[in-house]
Amino acid sequence: MSLRDFLERFRPAGTPGASATGVPADRTAERAAELDPVFARLTDVQRQAARIRAGAEERAEVLRRDAAREAEHLLADARERAPEVRRQAAEPLLREARQEADALRAAGGRTASAIRERAGERLPHLVDLAVAYAMGLASGRAEEP
Repeated sequence: MSLRDFLERFRPAGTPGASATGVPADRTAERAAELDPVFARLTDVQRQAARIRAGAEERAEVLRRDAAREAEHLLADARERAPEVRRQAAEPLLREARQEADALRAAGGRTASAIRERAGERLPHLVDLAVAYAMGLASGRAEEP
């Protein structure tokens, strides 16, 4: 379309006033002739966009299914590995608790040995006191130590 044809669209069909002879321009037909190819191309583009959108939705659904499947596998693997991971996490704490229990047992053993030793040292004196008290009871004079 030339510039002259384009500008011709804006020229009035006749001069104001008394009607002149002639056929007015069919502006609707001119516009339709100009816009029909554009709308035809636009329709093709809309169809292509719909195909692209449908393809993208299908790919997105496939990706969602694959992601869900992978998440299920990861979750199953995590559940399978969880006991071992817990054991490994608890191992240092258990080792420390065992060491503390061993230290407490050793301290208890040392305390018990010290008590036995003190009892062994005091026992002869206590036996002497008990014998003296018993003899005092037997002779009739009970003296308290």
